[in-house]
Amino acid sequence: MNNNNSQNFETSLEELERIVRELERGDLPLEKSLELFEQGVKLSRTCQERLNEAERRIEILTRDNQSKPVVRAFEPEVESGSTGDA
Repeated sequence: MNNNNSQNFETSLEELERIVRELERGDLPLEKSLELFEQGVKLSRTCQERLNEAERRIEILTRDNQSKPVVRAFEPEVESGSTGDA
């Protein structure tokens, strides 16, 4: 089920990107542009809802033992072998 949601998000995002590219070309008739714009808005809302859901799930998973959210700064992983010394 989770894999299906991720695939649907990715598929929706790819479709949204395709629509944006098509609209940016600027060579479509007005009605076709409006149709694509409407589809894009729907896809954008769907993607945003899925991102919000993922954020809520992450917040739940990162609570401490007293159910308080734990906020930590993001620390990117350091690649092996790079010490930052030149």
